[in-house]
Amino acid sequence: MVTRQSNPLFWRLLKRFGEQAPAPILVNTSFNLFGEPLVVSPRDAMRSFCCSGIDALMIDSFLLKKHNG
Repeated sequence: MVTRQSNPLFWRLLKRFGEQAPAPILVNTSFNLFGEPLVVSPRDAMRSFCCSGIDALMIDSFLLKKHNG
């Protein structure tokens, strides 16, 4: 459970997501490519992001987006 007091930034992100989504539910799944170990570091996240079809990646307060076109 994420509360406003425990993690204000993530709470605001989830709240905004809930306002835009048809069903305000966010499911946390593992972040890794098929056959690869789970992502456990920012370096792992960048490698998986660059090698996947993911459009955007947020690490802490940094948002990375892939350029399309």
